[in-house]
Amino acid sequence: MKKRLFLGWLVLIAGVAQAQIPTTTAHLDATAHQQSVLKFQADLNAEFRNPQESPLSAAERRAFTGLPFYPADYHYYVEATLVRDSTSQPFEMPTSTARRPPYRKYGELRFVLDGQPQHLSIYQDLSLLKRPGFDDYLLLPFTDGSNGHGSYGGGRYLDLRLPPAGSRVMQLDFNRAYNPSCAYSSSYSCPVPPPENRLLVPIPVGVRSNH
Repeated sequence: MKKRLFLGWLVLIAGVAQAQIPTTTAHLDATAHQQSVLKFQADLNAEFRNPQESPLSAAERRAFTGLPFYPADYHYYVEATLVRDSTSQPFEMPTSTARRPPYRKYGELRFVLDGQPQHLSIYQDLSLLKRPGFDDYLLLPFTDGSNGHGSYGGGRYLDLRLPPAGSRVMQLDFNRAYNPSCAYSSSYSCPVPPPENRLLVPIPVGVRSNH
């Protein structure tokens, strides 16, 4: 298995475990969703144990027993409408270091959570367009009301892929939210969630903070 695409960067972007990022537009039932979340958690823990993929130091890996996860909650698995942004221009994405990689805003995901309309922007790393098989990968960095109160204070990420051609529906599963590698080591350079991706509501699912 290869490192998650947006777990973090040292110098070069590593590969991604494509099986971990669902591409289907079909909404899973509660049982299938629970199974998919458990697999996601097991795969992520395996990456943290692997010295070729882990952001942890050797000493931290030896003591590692698993990431702290919130309990899976089907309520935070929602269907979203993708609204493309065909006028967006390339920009330099702020990161936790001086690095400013080229990105563009691909579009906006619109969904309803707790009866309230929400929206989050998704971004495309332009350097990946040159890598065969990676041109449909998207990053969703976000912050929410749980940051610093159970989840990592700097925000979390979701990895996404474009839906099949002709579809504007995407399944948005916050149970798959994970911390950037900067949460574990200052050696990494990680995109900073933009102000427009601030959710006022808490999202108590995904990876918790153990700091």
